[in-house]
Amino acid sequence: MKILIVEDETVAYENLISILAEIDSSIEVIGNTESISQTVLWLQTNPAPDIILMDIHLSDGSAFSIFDSIEVETAIIFTTAYDDYAIDAFKLNSVDYLLKPIKADELRRALVKFSKWTRTEVVQYLSQMNKLAPTPKYKDKLLIPVKDKLLPVGMEDICCFYTTNKSSFIYLKDGNYYPYSKTLEQIITTLNPVDFIRANKQFIIARHCVKDITVWFDNRLLITLCNETPEKIYISKNKASEFKAWIVQDQ
Repeated sequence: MKILIVEDETVAYENLISILAEIDSSIEVIGNTESISQTVLWLQTNPAPDIILMDIHLSDGSAFSIFDSIEVETAIIFTTAYDDYAIDAFKLNSVDYLLKPIKADELRRALVKFSKWTRTEVVQYLSQMNKLAPTPKYKDKLLIPVKDKLLPVGMEDICCFYTTNKSSFIYLKDGNYYPYSKTLEQIITTLNPVDFIRANKQFIIARHCVKDITVWFDNRLLITLCNETPEKIYISKNKASEFKAWIVQDQ
């Protein structure tokens, strides 16, 4: 059995690897993607796995956005650390939905169930995916506390979000920047993945503010924005393809 794991948390990924080895040593994990765009690119350029283990909450938004970009023809077991989705709806449509931390016996039962499915059942189940997906609602404006006031800022005016020493900041196109109380993990879930991407652990950057891309000696990308940033922004070698696909995608 060949499995693709869509998971952006290292600990959760390693836990799945350990559990799968315990369940069946012949199981082969053929890939690990960490975001919507990376998963879309992987599925477009690799042979289809037998099953996908997919976290719903990814670094650049809801995993359901994947189904808006491509037609997925593989059975999926969803995983998440949250229980705020309609679990009954998933079960009604025979979709396995496992809450983290994943337990070996739960995953084993899910794999056994999928192994008994016919191709027709898989196709029927995947056809329900868009009905199960919650409609994404992205913010078009933020309120930034500034002294005793709240400053309304349109998303088109944001250049990037930056974090350092457990503090987050919003950098605007006009050159101003302000502290912001939310973490990058919290922020990215509210942003449209077409317009914003998690560049690395310290930056979320706006697509419309990318001024220049330099290919670094180790295949990393150095990103220059339209405004000065507190430090240089590098895209890792592993995420470079995802970033390049994101920057040239159609609106």
